[in-house]
Amino acid sequence: MGKMDGVFKNEMVRLARKEVNKVALPLRRDVRSLKRSVSEFRKMMVGLKQFADRHRKQLEEKEAQLTATPEEIKKARFSPRLIKAIRKRLALSQGELATLSGVTVGAVSQWEAGKFVPKDEKKGVLVALRKLGRREARRFLSSKTVEASSNRPKRMASRGKTRQ
Repeated sequence: MGKMDGVFKNEMVRLARKEVNKVALPLRRDVRSLKRSVSEFRKMMVGLKQFADRHRKQLEEKEAQLTATPEEIKKARFSPRLIKAIRKRLALSQGELATLSGVTVGAVSQWEAGKFVPKDEKKGVLVALRKLGRREARRFLSSKTVEASSNRPKRMASRGKTRQ
């Protein structure tokens, strides 16, 4: 009888494995195909990240310039009220507008007071600012302030010291 128990046991194990394999084999195939898909997606993601990094670097390398076409500059008419309205719409102070346009705060103040009219190159900046939103203006301002701080001459160390 001992042999019969072993035969039954072996047969039950064989049938159980057969049933498990019926279920597991399609799952194994699915897992393999999913692993391939994940691998392909990872490769695509790496490629897309590299492309995005290259594109971002190219955009950063381009110097932030606020310019307009000569036709737009000729057509543009600026009143003191319009200059102030542009500044208010973009939520900029006179100093920030001066930084963006490359002039002094006094020049912006005089533009808004109507004492002076911006020259053509500064009109180009104002025409370009008309087309921007607050976020873009802030982005240009941050890039300009970074440029300005890196171009500033360093102060002499002895300047703050008093003579004895």
